[in-house]
Amino acid sequence: MQTALAILAAYLLGSVPFAMISSRLFGLADPRSYGSGNPGATNVLRSGNKKAALLTLLGDALKGWVAVHAAQRMGFADEIIGLVALGVFFGHLFPVFLKFRGGKGVATAIGVLIALDPLLGLAAIGTWLLVAFVFRYSSLAAILAAALAPVYSLLMHGASAWILVIAILAMALIGKHWQNLQRLLAGRETKIGARKQA
Repeated sequence: MQTALAILAAYLLGSVPFAMISSRLFGLADPRSYGSGNPGATNVLRSGNKKAALLTLLGDALKGWVAVHAAQRMGFADEIIGLVALGVFFGHLFPVFLKFRGGKGVATAIGVLIALDPLLGLAAIGTWLLVAFVFRYSSLAAILAAALAPVYSLLMHGASAWILVIAILAMALIGKHWQNLQRLLAGRETKIGARKQA
């Protein structure tokens, strides 16, 4: 019962839509109504309000970190911590508060990785920042960071207890970016910093 409650709590925490909260706090339009329609930090940035985007980014990352860190402090076994990590991540992807249509999970996944292993989280962040800086595509940065996260984990820790969890996170995140990948290949993907469409 305790395990089930921990996973449910992680899912509900993951479902908290910080893109909606920050947009409302700053008097912005619903982020689902412009740009990519994604309730995430990159799309909130398209509103032109960097503070709202930063609040979204921090909130989404923090909920991933809090869920996993709390499970660790409660002394759960690694397998349960892994399920909690998946619970908060999939809560963000399929939030009950937004009729199961959530964000793409980049910030929440980073929060989870930092809680599991700070060095792994920093490696993923570094990959995202490098690709985003060079190519100016958030989606490409997210796809490459996700794809490399299991590789980084394998190089750092070998076939650890976390490798399956990290691989699932990576596959789900890449899957959520499938349409972005198609637009990248077609040369129609929106670059970072582009304003919302009229």
